[in-house]
Amino acid sequence: MPEVLQILLVGLMAGIIGGLLGIGGGIVLMPFLRFCVGLSPAYAAGTCIVAVFCTTLSGSYRHHKLGHVNIRSVLPVIAAGVVATAVFSLAFPWMARHDHRLDIGTGLVFSLISARMIIEGLLEIFGRALPRSGADETRASLVHTLAIGTAGGALPGLLGIGTGGIMVPAFALILKTPIKTAIGSSLTCFCANALVSSAFKCAQGFVDPTVAGPACVGTLAGAYLGATLNRKFPSAMLKIMFGAVFAYVSLKFLLSFGGAGT
Repeated sequence: MPEVLQILLVGLMAGIIGGLLGIGGGIVLMPFLRFCVGLSPAYAAGTCIVAVFCTTLSGSYRHHKLGHVNIRSVLPVIAAGVVATAVFSLAFPWMARHDHRLDIGTGLVFSLISARMIIEGLLEIFGRALPRSGADETRASLVHTLAIGTAGGALPGLLGIGTGGIMVPAFALILKTPIKTAIGSSLTCFCANALVSSAFKCAQGFVDPTVAGPACVGTLAGAYLGATLNRKFPSAMLKIMFGAVFAYVSLKFLLSFGGAGT
């Protein structure tokens, strides 16, 4: 029971962060499942993505109700992401038997993303924001949207981890959407990817249901609360918070290079 309660509370925390910042909450869940619960890397990834699906489902629903999601505009991203997730999920059993070789690259990319988001948030605070459309919808070429969807689908399929580090900056910086719309759109697209990835991980036998159950309950409640809290934070603050979270993520990736897999 104490362990179940711990999993529930950590799931709640992961859901709040996910709903607030447009990420899946894996940044909280993955290290907890690996180092506190003691799951193997493959089982931690598979179990985590199931809980992350609940985060994205609850969070995207709440963001849609708050008017932060234009479903029609993100359909190409969702379609490309679902296909990419399914394709890359086929390689997950192979990845489960090998060390991760992309940690250093992922860490560098995340560090650049986090720096960009923090800088832009600070510019907004000091009244020097970059020009941005005020419309709550994504506007870009089909090539851009398909590329973002494909990139967003690769990580949950191949590694069982989230795509908030790709999707939120892509919507905000490439597609030029307001940050709250970027967060809601990221959760909506990630929801479809996480569903496909979860189905594959379950079929491949990489999910621990005794851990996934309480984690899902926590993330469902937490994501709804986090999405509700989102509207109380100014856009600039959300950018800085998002950047700080992924600065930490990038550091974890970089420090783990050459050591234990993440």
